[in-house]
Amino acid sequence: MSTKSRTRSKTRLSRALGIPLTPKAARYLEKRPYGPGEHGRTRRRADSDYAVRLREKQRLRAQYGIREKQLRIVFEEARKTKGLTGENLVELLEQRLDALVLRAGFARTTAQARQLIVHRHIMIDGKLVDRPSFRVKEGQMIHVKQRSESLEPLQVAAAGGHLEVLPKVPGYLEVEIEKLQARLVRRPKRAEVPVTCEVQLVVEYYAAR
Repeated sequence: MSTKSRTRSKTRLSRALGIPLTPKAARYLEKRPYGPGEHGRTRRRADSDYAVRLREKQRLRAQYGIREKQLRIVFEEARKTKGLTGENLVELLEQRLDALVLRAGFARTTAQARQLIVHRHIMIDGKLVDRPSFRVKEGQMIHVKQRSESLEPLQVAAAGGHLEVLPKVPGYLEVEIEKLQARLVRRPKRAEVPVTCEVQLVVEYYAAR
């Protein structure tokens, strides 16, 4: 899929779910705050409970850019973890390397964060990690490989070029953007995670299946 087609797809999905998945989609939603297609402006009939739960699950999946199987695996782990399942779910997802690369401002979108990782530009405590799903532990340092720092997208990041379009850096991350490094100082808390989702509805979706 071309970059243009991918952008169009993300914008359409953003409109369908009612949440901006990229900075460009956010600008588009400001102009057209309704669903895609010829019936996007018309008022829809009330959704069923199932449809509401399904859409909330799709929202969570889309914001992390993960497959259904990946979300289900993390949900099962969250369910077995002490505490509220919904909050555990978001907190575990937020410890993914691609999520933290985005939050730190090294990338502009989740897709770009994943690309940096897969192309082996990102290190954890001095070791290359090429899995976007890698779960970062408390205290670990995320940083860009020295040989990659001169790449134009990372130069833009180091100058703070992405921070103006991203949510404020959350309290669980310590970021030195000019050095392209960030440390996960503690486990994320649901209230701090900049994700739009009624997590209890996601729990109810899976509980009913």
